Amino acid sequence: MAAARFSAGACGRGEGTLSREMLEMDGALGAVYDVEEAPPEAKGQRKAGLGGSRPRLAAWLGDVRRYFDNDVVAVIQQDAIEKRGWNELLFEPEALAQVTPSVELVGTLLAMKGLIPDKAKDTAREIVRAVVEEIRKRMQGQIERAVRGALDRSRHQPIPSLPNLDWKRTIAKNLKNYDRERRMVIPERFHFFARQQRRREWNVIVAMDQSGSMADSVVYGSVMGSILASLPALETHVVAFDTEVVDLTPRLVDPVDLLFGIQLGGGTDINRAVGYCGGLVRDPRRTLFILLTDLYEGGDEAKLVKRMEEMTAGGVRAMCLLALADSGTPMYDANLAKKLASVGVPCFACTPNALPPMLEAVLKGGSLEAVAKRFDARKNEA
Repeated sequence: MAAARFSAGACGRGEGTLSREMLEMDGALGAVYDVEEAPPEAKGQRKAGLGGSRPRLAAWLGDVRRYFDNDVVAVIQQDAIEKRGWNELLFEPEALAQVTPSVELVGTLLAMKGLIPDKAKDTAREIVRAVVEEIRKRMQGQIERAVRGALDRSRHQPIPSLPNLDWKRTIAKNLKNYDRERRMVIPERFHFFARQQRRREWNVIVAMDQSGSMADSVVYGSVMGSILASLPALETHVVAFDTEVVDLTPRLVDPVDLLFGIQLGGGTDINRAVGYCGGLVRDPRRTLFILLTDLYEGGDEAKLVKRMEEMTAGGVRAMCLLALADSGTPMYDANLAKKLASVGVPCFACTPNALPPMLEAVLKGGSLEAVAKRFDARKNEA
């Protein structure tokens, strides 16, 4: 990104003149994005790159944070890691402590967790926790309201039990029978609440693809699973898979711990994961199966489709989320998506904001195809 982007018109000065702030801003961006070799006449002038100097890296982080909003800082940092290979941002506690937390950064930390030195692991964990807490605050209330709305236990039934008596509804329905002389309502019929909410009313199974392309989705999916597991009405299972399957359900109490149980990258055997999840189904007609994957199958595709068909035929409400992220249209295997859709498994992308109403619609028994059309993130973005 050349200095020409910040021209005289941008800074309000004479042509070719940049303010000190503009020069520092250009230098911070050029360190990452100026990849062209400097022309002969520029020899001796600023060059892109920071080398291995920790002081210069710290100064660069300071400039980036000073001149750009957090969302932009997160993108620049991620580009510095991916395009420039500045692993110092992850491997040195001093540098890591200065980076701006983001979902993308968490994905990078998880992918490289085996390489992070012990001295930086605590700082890395703090960054992951900061991102997880931000996502939880954003999603938890909405998901809880959505699930409770779908599993509303305020339905009435004539059970003559005083603790279950709905006083407000009973009085309202019997106001016509008000006795003025005795100054009281004479009820013809009593109305009662349903019994106390039953635990484990639905079984929710989330299977997450650990391939590197699904990093953002895995972060959101892990937080989603943790929130669902906190609801008494749901029995929640979360598994992660590549060519192996890891049951992360015991880690759902702490989504940070859950995320560090994930190993991004490697092959993909979706069929094997679906086979494992099939063994977690207790009551098919009260089971929601969420398969979070881009469908690039390295295992037995025909057997995968057959297993999903048998699952839906048995009553399981199954869907494939091609992505659970704020980003746009995902890359995925369109042919396999069509095959799954033909056996009753809709495949669509979903943003975190669309997730709560989607869950509510599904748990209320809405058509999966209608839900897919309504909440496909690509259509929401259009």
